[in-house]
Amino acid sequence: MSEHAVLDPVRAILSDAFDRVAEQVDAVATDLSVDDAVWRPDPDANSIAWLLWHLTRVQDDHVAGLAGTEQVWTSQGFYDRFGLPFEPTSHGYGHSSEDVAQVRTPPSQLAEYHRAVREATGRYLETLTPAELDRVVDTSWDPPVTVAVRLVSVIDDCGEHVGQAAYVKGLAQRRGRTSA
Repeated sequence: MSEHAVLDPVRAILSDAFDRVAEQVDAVATDLSVDDAVWRPDPDANSIAWLLWHLTRVQDDHVAGLAGTEQVWTSQGFYDRFGLPFEPTSHGYGHSSEDVAQVRTPPSQLAEYHRAVREATGRYLETLTPAELDRVVDTSWDPPVTVAVRLVSVIDDCGEHVGQAAYVKGLAQRRGRTSA
């Protein structure tokens, strides 16, 4: 079996997984007010805006790291446009409740940033080879983390966070409603 025949299904599966996350990000961001995007079920919970920002930052950071490219966050001006009080390298790990409250970005901008990151991710996926998928990128784990494992981890993390955002959107939209 040729390398091309092996990689086409792998690329297709990875691309489909990242597409599903992107579709869910768009679905969460659609028809979402800024008030609902920044609403938190309790003072220490994550808001939809923070969850969408964080999952996109993680995908951007990790995929750019694998690809050896600059992050979309800085290269396409999203860092400046969002105007958040964090360092350009921040992606939300270790953020406090106060940090979460700082992310008040309109949902349409969060979706736009995610679409740009998805495009960059797609360009990287097209470059995958068996050697690239097997490349070790983190030796601090046992077994060491390869590109393939890192990509699956990013998909998993993004899926988890976009699911959380969808759940919080449902809660936010039901605020103030009473049952019949």
